[in-house]
Amino acid sequence: MSALVAGWGIAVASAAYRPVGFGSHHWEVAGPDGARWFVTVDELDTKRHSRDEPLDAAFGRLRAALGAARALHGHGGTFAVAPVPTVRGEPVARVGDRFAVALYPFVDGRSFGWGEFDTPAHRRAVFDLVLAVHAAPTVVNRHAMTDGFAIPHRDELDAALDGAGEVAGRGPYGRAAASLVAENAGPIRRLLAHYDELAELGRAQPSRMVLTHGEPHPGNTMLTGDGWRLIDWETALVAPPERDLWSLDPGDGSVLRDYADATGVTPLPDLLRLYRIRWDLADIAIEVRRFRRPHAGSADDDQGWQVLHSQVTHLAAGRTG
Repeated sequence: MSALVAGWGIAVASAAYRPVGFGSHHWEVAGPDGARWFVTVDELDTKRHSRDEPLDAAFGRLRAALGAARALHGHGGTFAVAPVPTVRGEPVARVGDRFAVALYPFVDGRSFGWGEFDTPAHRRAVFDLVLAVHAAPTVVNRHAMTDGFAIPHRDELDAALDGAGEVAGRGPYGRAAASLVAENAGPIRRLLAHYDELAELGRAQPSRMVLTHGEPHPGNTMLTGDGWRLIDWETALVAPPERDLWSLDPGDGSVLRDYADATGVTPLPDLLRLYRIRWDLADIAIEVRRFRRPHAGSADDDQGWQVLHSQVTHLAAGRTG
């Protein structure tokens, strides 16, 4: 925990690992005075969006997203659980070349799992939070990067579709993953092409872009004694509002109508579809990347195979997007 001393001037009396969330490492930390914090450590290699992307680019993307959360909190968005700035005023600290460390205030409250909202009241609360995020002033938006509509690890998916790279010996799922992609190359290529068409529509309407959280699902919310909080801001971007709305609507259009009434901006079906498709394609590409690399068949690998098989099977049956 020397990074906390160097980055924030915090002495650590105790630290306990917390296996929560996905994709990062977390610790609950206490100081000699009893103050508590929540620490997140990210391996920058896992934040890359392509095989050859520099770690500096992955760190810059994380820094911008957390900087936007910090700015939002500082401009009245106290519902955003934002990182504590370092002694240099940064939202995140780089430790060596490979790691990034962020420090958060410890939040007491009820946490939720990923999946469907448990009550209409929970969905409505998150809708209200999303409205507040989208209304962020320009000074906040300047901290965030703009969505480039790239699919993370598309290069790995393209390579798998082309049959490039030897997968034998990479791990227990390497050959099965390569075969699954090859057998369903047609539907995957068609969906990628359709996505590219929709992305052009998104790029053509920069005036509609707002600050977005990116993943306002139940698992990224907490209910505290002071109200609802929105956590995990690593995916924050300036983007069309549909980026947050596609997964928030229960399927009957009620959230979309309420959004139009509240903002005067009507969600566009093509852009809702764009983000729904990107979620599925990103799941496929991320797991293809996993199995094109050496892997041992861990519990995470088992889960990744289930995700990949399910997504590709649904795509082949015409149920994606």
